[in-house]
Amino acid sequence: MMARKKKSRLPYWLSILVVIVLAVGGDKLKSMLGLETDQEIIETSAEKADMGRLEIPVITKGKQGQIIQRTGYTLAYDAKNKTPQWVAWELTKEETRGNEERTNEFLPDPDVTGAKVVTYDYSGSGYDRGHMAPAGDMKWDKQAMKESFYMSNICPQDHNLNTEDWNDLEIKSREWARRYGKIYIVCGPIYNGNRRTEYIGDHRVKVPDAFFKVILIASEKKSCALGFFFENEAGERPLKEYLMPVKRIEQMTGIDFFPALPDEQENKLETETHTQLP
Repeated sequence: MMARKKKSRLPYWLSILVVIVLAVGGDKLKSMLGLETDQEIIETSAEKADMGRLEIPVITKGKQGQIIQRTGYTLAYDAKNKTPQWVAWELTKEETRGNEERTNEFLPDPDVTGAKVVTYDYSGSGYDRGHMAPAGDMKWDKQAMKESFYMSNICPQDHNLNTEDWNDLEIKSREWARRYGKIYIVCGPIYNGNRRTEYIGDHRVKVPDAFFKVILIASEKKSCALGFFFENEAGERPLKEYLMPVKRIEQMTGIDFFPALPDEQENKLETETHTQLP
């Protein structure tokens, strides 16, 4: 009679390691082993980043716009389209608790070189004056609130998108900042030729085809990078339906997000596919 083959089994030490990984999670295990966690890598990168701002991206395709640094955010202004290329800011738990009220006074940006968009360029256009860095993230400082209404921070945005799904993500972002301590955000318009070219106002502000927002979370609880893509139209869909890998948004926009991160860490975070919100 032939002897039965013994079933292969994991070595005892490997079985124990698997149990530990499942029990404590990646970052906690790294910490136990004396290795750098994702959170520590991100925090170290933030300290070394240009201007101390981990959220500042780099344009990889096309010309970099005029960089303007504000109290609560930084932007690259696109003088051709009269909108920002990107707007970036760090949002901390403390900054979500401010008491400054909205000014609702949309002002031309005094620091923009060349022609300055004014609020009347949007009048009668059918589009909202859509904030990129939202006023709701600037309640912690009077000047930050005022500057959030500069027209360089504004894009022509579908009304329903502005008041519904885009606004929902702004609210959710503040929840994440409170839960995880701080987050890093970059957003802006996308011009991909998927709709007819449209301009509004005397200054010919170009209407975006879509919008992106990428968010980096780094804490003991969670380390991830989330990408969101919104067509410039009415939606009213769950936010998870707008999710896509950050790497894909980089390919669409020609923008390198979170370049201060080590390449291996950046690639890991930006290629992850998320189907649910944190």
